[in-house]
Amino acid sequence: MARERAAGRIIMKLTSQEEYGLRCLLRLAREGESLTIPKISQKEGISNFYVAKLMRILRRGGLVKSVRGQAGGYELSRPADKIVVGEALAILGGRLYDPAFCQEHSGSEISCANSVDCSVRSLWRAVQQVIDQVLSKTTLKDLLSNEQEMTSWTGHLVKVTPAPVMPAPLPVQIDK
Repeated sequence: MARERAAGRIIMKLTSQEEYGLRCLLRLAREGESLTIPKISQKEGISNFYVAKLMRILRRGGLVKSVRGQAGGYELSRPADKIVVGEALAILGGRLYDPAFCQEHSGSEISCANSVDCSVRSLWRAVQQVIDQVLSKTTLKDLLSNEQEMTSWTGHLVKVTPAPVMPAPLPVQIDK
């Protein structure tokens, strides 16, 4: 979920499946009625094929249900205030950090050279815990707020300090 520059653009390390899946859930919550795959596709600007794939994943995960008949389509399986964002993201893709990562990515050796004492693992574990705390307290209903309201609400969950202001460099005198 980090951001980096790639080919001159800023990207976020969140899969399209997680982003679009969350957008589909929010669209269903916003509309409050069953929506067809073409309708979700049109409203969110996502292909019919991809929306169908996402709805299948979300249905198997228990977050949406299919509705048959004339007004058929998909709807949320529970009220928006009962669907936690962390649960949705886990169904759509998983976590930022999983302890098994270290075992699978040990380099060319059988086990990582830092497996006994790894400060980086401690950092990722702490970052994941903060993410889990925020996502476990955030519901789809919360995300139906506008950006300003959501920014204010999330400010109560995690204390974010502004970046330090760098002092201006001192003038350098060159003796000749």
